[in-house]
Amino acid sequence: MNKLLIIVLSFLVLIGCKNENKKGVVQVEHQQEEKQKSLVDFFLPMEPQGELISEGIWGAENVLPRDVKNGLEDPKLEKWCYWDGRIVKDDAGKYHMYASKWNQSYNHSDGWHIGSKGMHAVSDNIMGPYEDKGLTWPNWKDGIGHNVIGLRMHDDRYAVVTSELTPGEIFVSDNPNGPFELLGPIKVEDPNGFGMGLARYSNPEQPHYGNMSNVKVMLRPDGKYMIIARSTAPMISENGILGPYKIMGDRIYKKYPNLPQTRNEDPTIWHSGGLYHIVYNHWPTKTSHHFTSKDGIKDWVYRGIAFKKGESKIFKYTDGTINDWQFIERPTAYVEDGHVTHFIFSVIDVKKGQDRGNDNHASKIVVVPFDGEAFDKYMQDLVSVE
Repeated sequence: MNKLLIIVLSFLVLIGCKNENKKGVVQVEHQQEEKQKSLVDFFLPMEPQGELISEGIWGAENVLPRDVKNGLEDPKLEKWCYWDGRIVKDDAGKYHMYASKWNQSYNHSDGWHIGSKGMHAVSDNIMGPYEDKGLTWPNWKDGIGHNVIGLRMHDDRYAVVTSELTPGEIFVSDNPNGPFELLGPIKVEDPNGFGMGLARYSNPEQPHYGNMSNVKVMLRPDGKYMIIARSTAPMISENGILGPYKIMGDRIYKKYPNLPQTRNEDPTIWHSGGLYHIVYNHWPTKTSHHFTSKDGIKDWVYRGIAFKKGESKIFKYTDGTINDWQFIERPTAYVEDGHVTHFIFSVIDVKKGQDRGNDNHASKIVVVPFDGEAFDKYMQDLVSVE
């Protein structure tokens, strides 16, 4: 009888231990789920560079009040709408924004593809305000420019890139203030078994047939130049910034059939924390997706939604005020000391078709701080257990 009691008690203890173990596993799994983060979790509140205001400036109620000294804008719409942009820091500590602009008398759709010009602005503070210094290459095709970005080259010269409205050109200068001279067109000559449509518009019925689009150029740590354009296909040059570039892979999202396979645009690329990162936008759903790769060429891993209109409150000030921009496009990452410290966005207050020109709606460039050190630490921890 005592032996039977001992056996029963032992069995009950064993069952209890299994249940506790199972409970412990569930708790651990739940904790792991809670720890899962995405890129949007590392954006920081914006410290206003001036008073948040609503009176005397353009914009629908969803973007009021706001800091007109953040980034680059024409607050009273005296002349310009702004778009694109990447920030470059010079040796004196000033910040240079190379972007595009068009006269506010255009509606948005006409402005970007008829009136868009490459421009340059300067600030003492990365957050702004940026002072418009005029056109970047006024003597080349009347200053035409779109998808405009800037960067420092491997030889420390300043470069500005334009595409979409033209085949895809690079301008260079020894001075961040210019003058910028045309270095030449970007060359993509080796499809490497892939379609050349990954590099340029390949359909003659497209309005910008033969042009590159959404070109982002990055200096790789190995001394090569890398381009990610609209398709997100990696392209590498071992012979300088103009190329020739070799297509190294297909669209990074192609092996993820559950993700939208069309209408993707505006990729940005950077290297931090030992990883290459790409964020691109699926414009119909206003959703941006995040991928990483260890070599920037192959094995791109999907890391989830980077940010999504309606769910991600990116444009939040330190006092809690939120600006809810209607379209959030053209993201670029600003990297300093090995980490992203800020993101730059092109934003518009209403649907693009509702910006009629000579009205109270427009676009601007916004700068948002980002905790790149914490982000890189999180990504390194994530990759280490894969």
